Amino acid sequence: MIISKTPLRISFVGGGSDMASFYQHEPGAVVSTTINKYVYIAVNKKFDDAIRLSYKETENVPDISKLKHNIARETLRFLKIKQGIEISSIGDIPAETGLATSGAYTVGLLNALITYQGKRMTAEELARNASIIEIEKVGRPIGKQDQYVEAYGGLNYIQFNPNGSVKVVPIKLTPAKKKKLQSHLLLFYTGYVASSAKVLSKQKQIMAKQIDKRAIMSQMVGLAKTLKKELQKGNIDSFGKLLHENWLLKKKMAGGITNRKIDEWYEQAIKNGAIGGKICGSGGRGFLLLYAPPLSHKKINAALSELQQVDFSFEEKGSTIIYNQA
Repeated sequence: MIISKTPLRISFVGGGSDMASFYQHEPGAVVSTTINKYVYIAVNKKFDDAIRLSYKETENVPDISKLKHNIARETLRFLKIKQGIEISSIGDIPAETGLATSGAYTVGLLNALITYQGKRMTAEELARNASIIEIEKVGRPIGKQDQYVEAYGGLNYIQFNPNGSVKVVPIKLTPAKKKKLQSHLLLFYTGYVASSAKVLSKQKQIMAKQIDKRAIMSQMVGLAKTLKKELQKGNIDSFGKLLHENWLLKKKMAGGITNRKIDEWYEQAIKNGAIGGKICGSGGRGFLLLYAPPLSHKKINAALSELQQVDFSFEEKGSTIIYNQA
């Protein structure tokens, strides 16, 4: 049996510039981090030649062509595994809530299966191949940041170049600065669960046709560059302001990025001491991230008492194999 452990991620600024519809025109860039919430994938040889896949559903099929789960099907096909395998998955966070569970699933499944075959991939290879599987093979209208940050792990500035190459630059913080940054972040579960496909498809079409929207995304890339520089200098205090500026720009990109209720929660948080924030992921769903001085956390929690706060910390490692008993 092989078990992989892959962290989820929070994207801070620049999200959307990792889509080909943008970075084919000019480089995109994001600042994001992995967190201590995970997707676990277990892979084992099956007694017979069938395939058993367990997630929120259970599939027992004679061969991969019969699998409904498109990521699992295309990952098996990518690695030329046709039959005789059992795969199960467990996640710390519900799917389709904006913390890149599908990216973590793809990276983790690829990592587990390549280990099952007695091979290995570097973080770069995991990220690149997971991107190919999700974007080219499955056809999801997404960017590449999720696969890269979850394969590499840590707090990173990630640049997406017009030729398709990706550069991952780790952002190193002293333990004291990292502790300060984490102490200012709050994460709330909104209860909204929805696919991001419609919003991302619309955003893709907009950026392909509307130069003014690409100009807005260019400003978000500029914020990612600024945030990288500020963090590298150890200037944590600029984080909330840049997060807020990115959120205001993001809302201009396409409808469905937010909704009335999320805007109300965000405004309440700002009134009670938050400096900036954003909704994690696309499609007005999932988790609301806020940057606020610790002394204001009690007031913000009271103002957002209908939401579930989720404790988290930064994770330095990307996808790893935690059990390997061939």
